[in-house]
Amino acid sequence: MAIVKTDVPMTYELCEKTILELVARYPFCRSEVLTRTAFGRNLRTLVIGRGPRKVIYSAAHHANEWITTPVLLKFVEEFAAAIESGAEIFGIDAKELEQRATIYTVPMVDPDGVDLVTGAIEPGTIQYETARRLADNYPAIPFPEGWKANLLGVDLNLQYPAGWLQAREIKFSQGFTRPGPRDYVGRAPLNQRESRALAGYTEYIDPALVLAYHSQGKEIYWQFEDIEVPGARELGEEFARLSGYRLTDVAFESSFAGYKDWFIKTFRRPGYTIEVGQGTNPLPITQFDEIYRDNLGILVTAATG
Repeated sequence: MAIVKTDVPMTYELCEKTILELVARYPFCRSEVLTRTAFGRNLRTLVIGRGPRKVIYSAAHHANEWITTPVLLKFVEEFAAAIESGAEIFGIDAKELEQRATIYTVPMVDPDGVDLVTGAIEPGTIQYETARRLADNYPAIPFPEGWKANLLGVDLNLQYPAGWLQAREIKFSQGFTRPGPRDYVGRAPLNQRESRALAGYTEYIDPALVLAYHSQGKEIYWQFEDIEVPGARELGEEFARLSGYRLTDVAFESSFAGYKDWFIKTFRRPGYTIEVGQGTNPLPITQFDEIYRDNLGILVTAATG
């Protein structure tokens, strides 16, 4: 029986339980806690493989994009099962891939925000009312389904030192000048526990590549400013071919201070934002199977290089 549930919303508690069950079931998987959020939830990793090629896959930087979390969890489970049984994953011998690559995943970067959107934080609680008061500053954004930020009202994917001042100028001009459901950059780059922990983890691992999973649009973003990373476009084109997604440029007003932006700027290596699915966030869980099929090739190919 599968450990990863793909037919219900992925709350923090379910994510935590799933990771610990996967580590218990497959001893060659491992996990550590990078930090705890302001509201006490763990920011946890899930790692598989022992090869020299290191990659980092992250998901759910944004609360209402939680559907990306089970994508990474299911991938690790399928990979682990294939290693154990001597099978293939996406046409690649799983044991061989295990020896070639180490895949570091951070399946839920924003556990506080995810619990708000999925309903795990109930109305009337201190956490819910804290968020609701921040949301009152932005009445045009539906609450809680429009919530992207952490529970301190900071957009975690606008927290990285890669054009952060430009992002601040753009978002302030759009009216996002104080904590709220989305697009508030914070008082300084990396001043939130979650973004600071992921940046530190990335510096420690020193990966060859990162994938940052978001929703929605069926698009792949691969550039930051005019930095030319050898092979990045070609690999992005292969991701597009495998998934049916469109390799494209980020709109200018959203092209600064993201995790993949910072990675490209800092490491001069390939970094990609993958926008899964289609529709309005949060996407319905009924899209999960299609999303996973579309992205399995990307997940395997990014690890093989």
